[in-house]
Amino acid sequence: MRISCLVLVWIFLAFSSALAVEKSWSDVVNEIEGLMDAGGQAYSEGRREDAKGLISDAYFTAFEGEGMETAVSIYISSGRVHELESMFGDIRKAISANAPVSDINGKVDLLVKALKEDIKRLPEKGVGAENKKESPYPTFFNSFIIILREGFEAILVISALTAYLSKTGYKEKVKTVYQGAGIALIASIFTAILLQTVIRISGAGKEALEGMTMLFATAVLFYVSYWLISKIEVARWQHYIKSKVESSLSRGNIFALGFAAFLAVYREGAETILFYQALYSSSDGSGAVTLGLVAGSLPLIGIFILIKYGSVRIPIAPFFTVTSILLYYLAFTFAGKGIRELQEAQWVSSTNIEGFQTIGLLGIYPTWEGLLLQAILFMALVVALVYRFVFRPYSEKWGAS
Repeated sequence: MRISCLVLVWIFLAFSSALAVEKSWSDVVNEIEGLMDAGGQAYSEGRREDAKGLISDAYFTAFEGEGMETAVSIYISSGRVHELESMFGDIRKAISANAPVSDINGKVDLLVKALKEDIKRLPEKGVGAENKKESPYPTFFNSFIIILREGFEAILVISALTAYLSKTGYKEKVKTVYQGAGIALIASIFTAILLQTVIRISGAGKEALEGMTMLFATAVLFYVSYWLISKIEVARWQHYIKSKVESSLSRGNIFALGFAAFLAVYREGAETILFYQALYSSSDGSGAVTLGLVAGSLPLIGIFILIKYGSVRIPIAPFFTVTSILLYYLAFTFAGKGIRELQEAQWVSSTNIEGFQTIGLLGIYPTWEGLLLQAILFMALVVALVYRFVFRPYSEKWGAS
């Protein structure tokens, strides 16, 4: 399956690279600046909706559509991407708030200045890029980091779910998880090709799709996490197993496990492929990209093997506890990232918190909307734990007496 994944990825890279028309980063920034200036002019003339549309075009069509967002994420940092996205968002919000023209122009100047500084840190692309010889090591390192970073969450979900099924005597059901992951991989590649070539879905639509997928994943992973917590006690687990000996696992729970694997892979898959497409088109050759992809996959395989086979010797209660915590952590991060994607698509408002730092590892971003959802998710966990370890044992004891 891993070999077929690599083959499919490289078929996509070859196909999309052949169709791509490259622009230099300076050309992209000039395009952004032109759209922003046109937006500022429209705003000064009282055409507020036209101004907002032009600013959105600068973000979705030029910054994101031409691959600069992806390049900044790869070669600088995802935190820097969030800073730039916030600057675009601040301009749109200032227009909506009827801010003075001078304020809008000042924000535009700061954003363009930031973009021009960033392109100095990006590798050349477009005309003449093929004549510039660059060290393969940065390309290798970036390729290594992409697959490790983007694949880590997916491999944790898949390995935890398959280990759970194997440990509890349902190895024949493991294929459901693999099937969910395999379907997601195919769907990811298909989605990436459509987004790059055929459909050309708007940037806002792409962000909205990613955001909704993450929020679906949040709900499913939280459900699976709590379901595992409810089976921590050995006596309760043995009773559960006994009740399922004849009927096997219920259809609903098996579907939840397979769906969790699908969402974990799908939410990462298309984005990862597009990252590699951008890296491939901006590098001097595919060798360093391929080596980085293979090298980055090795730790992921090690994590999968460690969880799948190492869990066999772990007692039921600690295994279920660690697995449920892991899945809840992923649900928590997906919640923050999902809201962030919907904010970029302008489906959800964005209220920044001054002085609050981004914590990418936890999916925490400095907006009230994202933190509110994560706070709700945290409270849901507290309520579930109180019910599981306090209320239910008390009620069962009272019922038994």
